[in-house]
Amino acid sequence: MNKTESQLLEAIADLHEVPAGAYNLRKNGSGHSRKSTANIEIVTKEDKPGIDIIVAPGTKNESVHIPVIITEAGVNDLVYNDFFIGDDADILIVAGCGIHNSGDEKSQHDGIHTFHIGKNAKVKYVEKHYGEGDGKGERVLNPVTVIEQDENSVCEMEMVQIKGVDSTVRDSKAYLKAGAKLIITERLLTHGEQYARSDMDVYLEGEDASAQIISRSVAKDKSKQIFHPNAIGNAKCRAHVQCDSIIMDEANVSSIPAITANSADAQIVHEAAIGRINNDQLVKLMTFGMNEEEAEEVIISGFLK
Repeated sequence: MNKTESQLLEAIADLHEVPAGAYNLRKNGSGHSRKSTANIEIVTKEDKPGIDIIVAPGTKNESVHIPVIITEAGVNDLVYNDFFIGDDADILIVAGCGIHNSGDEKSQHDGIHTFHIGKNAKVKYVEKHYGEGDGKGERVLNPVTVIEQDENSVCEMEMVQIKGVDSTVRDSKAYLKAGAKLIITERLLTHGEQYARSDMDVYLEGEDASAQIISRSVAKDKSKQIFHPNAIGNAKCRAHVQCDSIIMDEANVSSIPAITANSADAQIVHEAAIGRINNDQLVKLMTFGMNEEEAEEVIISGFLK
């Protein structure tokens, strides 16, 4: 790989070399390299672009990396990835997409990911989005995520947009059976005239299902963000939705958390806050010798951790 490709992989997947476990690398709209293991099989779909990732029941302490990189202008990539996580498995999935666009045409990646998580299984999923390049062409990412959790499964999803993505529309839906637990954390930074929207519906279908949805975002310059999560309780369940945003310059942030209870035993809470950087924090950091811009970056970095 060349320097640009290596830097993209490091930014979105913390990869400095080929990973030890299973992996699938997609580059500029087609498969680049792949490795399956004894417990994790990666298979090319026959009816549409994408792959099936099949994790054997009982698999423990293994990982699979499925990064996507785009280094050319004018690429319009659509991919369907299905994850089949066997009962009692415990696995880490690292995804993400990095776009380097130095041309004048738009480069876009739309990933449709569906998770079928078996009974008592545990999944941690990390997805990072990143854009760079000095061209005028847009860098666009539109992920779709569907999560189907069986009884007593646990799914933890960390979704991060680092910087440089001109437009993103995220559509997420989750369906939780009895005892299933879902934790979703979104961290987002927009600047310039970037646009980001996240729509999320979490259906708590089974008794004692639970969900925690957390959004932390920073909007700079003239960027625009919309965050619209909805937790729907259809049985005895618990859910908490929390949205916190820092707004700067001439940015626009809309936070629209929603909760719906279709059962008298559903306990669902939401809260949202949008505000500027705390001036007292700025002043304190500046007394340590930082200028205002450096102090702002320290505060933003800590807020998005």
